[in-house]
Amino acid sequence: MYAVVISRPGGPEVLDVREVPAPSPQDREVLVRVRAAGLNRADLLQRLGRYPAPAGSPANIPGLEFAGEIAGVGASVTRWREGDSVFGIVGGGAHAQYLTTHEDAVASVARGLTWLQAAAVPEVFITAHDAMIIQAGLQPGELVLIHAVGSGVALAAIQLIRTRGAVPYGTSRTASKVERAAAHGLAGGMLVRDRLDVIVEESRRWSNGRGMNVILDLVGGGYTGESVRAAAPQGRLMLVGTMGGPTASIPLGVVLHQRLTLRGTSLRGRTLAEKIVATAAFVRDVVPLLEDGRVRPVIDSIYSLADVARAHERVERNETFGKVVLAVD
Repeated sequence: MYAVVISRPGGPEVLDVREVPAPSPQDREVLVRVRAAGLNRADLLQRLGRYPAPAGSPANIPGLEFAGEIAGVGASVTRWREGDSVFGIVGGGAHAQYLTTHEDAVASVARGLTWLQAAAVPEVFITAHDAMIIQAGLQPGELVLIHAVGSGVALAAIQLIRTRGAVPYGTSRTASKVERAAAHGLAGGMLVRDRLDVIVEESRRWSNGRGMNVILDLVGGGYTGESVRAAAPQGRLMLVGTMGGPTASIPLGVVLHQRLTLRGTSLRGRTLAEKIVATAAFVRDVVPLLEDGRVRPVIDSIYSLADVARAHERVERNETFGKVVLAVD
């Protein structure tokens, strides 16, 4: 099969598309013929040598989400047959023509989605759903603040928040991304550039001084401390990314006084059992929303597997709005 291979740590130029042996499904595994795959920042970090693949995943083939067809099954597999359309998340190896994964870690592609649309779904919708609904326990009427509203996770979150009867607000460093996010349900947006304290100012204004009930922090760094200050009593802050820096200064007195919950979350490093649970919750709660059109994937751009270096370059420029997707021939 052909696959994207990280030849050594470095820039996009270290990515090669080369022929490698195809994997074989083991007991309770399925072999998937990948038709499209999403590109995530974790793939860029893996390329740079900063985010090694978890045990059991290919060390030098990136890719965390995919859509494709069942091409073979291992012993004891009963859920799937060859030709079934599936999508899901893996620890790595999705930027290739074939991958293997546990039979319970994939889901039937939501009706009405193309391969490219389906590949833009799993990582962002499972992340957003798991963080806000499962872990933060989002309730109707609550106010949610999302940092980096042009990202795939943020756009998935905005839509899911609306289906819960809650209200999404967000931040961006780019005015056009705030404007475009409004079309997907964002109730209000703020520009965060040189002054991070606007996060607190705007949050207080939007909430009539009370603060935000749930904060989805996809940035980290200085945003995290300001997010704590922007939270309502008993607010829940979910830290999902650290694009803004790996460390933060947190006002602990505010955490204590407001009785806040701060929780970090990541999908990639979870055990197989945990990923299966997250996938099952996604199938139960999100796939029906995809099928009736209440939520939709947002695609920024599409590249062929051969153009994977250009795809990485686009993500690195922080120009994207939604997901970058690789078409796998």
